[in-house]
Amino acid sequence: MYVDATFRGIFLVVFLSALVISGYHRRRARRSGEVIPRRAEGSIALLLRMAMALIVAVSFFAYVFAPTWLAWSAWSLPIWLRSATAAVAVGCLPVIRWVLVSIGDNVSETILTKSTHQLVTHGPYRWIRHPLYAVALLELLALALLAGNWFLLSVSCIGAVVFRWVVIPREEANLTKVLGKDYEEYRRRTGALVPRVRS
Repeated sequence: MYVDATFRGIFLVVFLSALVISGYHRRRARRSGEVIPRRAEGSIALLLRMAMALIVAVSFFAYVFAPTWLAWSAWSLPIWLRSATAAVAVGCLPVIRWVLVSIGDNVSETILTKSTHQLVTHGPYRWIRHPLYAVALLELLALALLAGNWFLLSVSCIGAVVFRWVVIPREEANLTKVLGKDYEEYRRRTGALVPRVRS
């Protein structure tokens, strides 16, 4: 169907654009500063990261290039909802760039903190501590709804839970070790993935 082909095309363009934007900024950070090898996180974290990346990559590319592989998890959603989430997915791209420009050379391939890490409190970091995770998770959720596929949506939701309850606490423990009281104060006045509501 033409509509499904259009959504698959948007899905592919958005997904690849996000990878290109992220790859460009991460490559710049690797060239200009300290690099923490992924194996430094430990073998379990490395295996989990690779497994999750493989599941996302295979399922996302299967949706685009071999949609019959995921037909069992197709979800009949109204076109207006899929169109709205397509707009959200496209809208995430400039936000991803904004986040990466704001964090600059501090961006890391791991949850470990560079010894040269500087506390960033401008751009989206003014309101939330992990805007890159937040926008990436929003992008994945939007793409899953755009695809009208409950399996892709469940993968995105599992990713959100893992990031919120496993990755972020470990990363923040490392940031606190490196940045000390400055990070503790920053943490008190900002939200992890959404802005903190002040009374």
